[in-house]
Amino acid sequence: MQSKIVAISVAKVRTFIPKGNQGALVSSAIHKLAVSTLENPAAQEIDQYGFKEDEQADRRVHGGVDKAIYAYPEENYSLWAEILQREVQHGTLFPLQFGLVGENLTTQGLTEETVFVADQWRIGEVLCQVTQFREPCFKLNLKMQYSGAAKAMLQSAKSGWYLKVLEGGSLRAGDQIQVIPGRRELSIAQQNRDFLNQRGQLDIEPDLY
Repeated sequence: MQSKIVAISVAKVRTFIPKGNQGALVSSAIHKLAVSTLENPAAQEIDQYGFKEDEQADRRVHGGVDKAIYAYPEENYSLWAEILQREVQHGTLFPLQFGLVGENLTTQGLTEETVFVADQWRIGEVLCQVTQFREPCFKLNLKMQYSGAAKAMLQSAKSGWYLKVLEGGSLRAGDQIQVIPGRRELSIAQQNRDFLNQRGQLDIEPDLY
């Protein structure tokens, strides 16, 4: 199957009060909204710092040149549908929208097992390079309204990955992704597993994910 972009999502930083957080304020741009889909493939401009219409609240951990774009496979959405239906909706269907985990690019045809650090992606006039997996923070838990979301992301090795932009331009949903293999030494899935080994957090329940 040809790999492609199925959605582009962006957000501005906003401050909100999480449920049950005793009035503590949190600033984040994790609540992404799709601005380019297969039904409405609007072009979005991108440069070395990411999409022009996107922001990051804390560039120490998100954003910057090496984490300009966050990509996530549409193939992982079924995992979140199952988890959120069980943990948040208690059996009722949980509607999923693009930008679900705060990603900029929702992709099809690529997963953490097949994407490697240093791979390059040619997408039309844009050239990107895979830099690393995403290490989720507490803001994912707040976004998903589930305290175990960040842990589930890591333990399932379905973290998505960051891209740096080598050549800017415009992207739109439906654009084909041409993968230019890099060293092929470290997959994103293996990077997840190595991180968990270092942290001693391999207490995954095999039948859960």
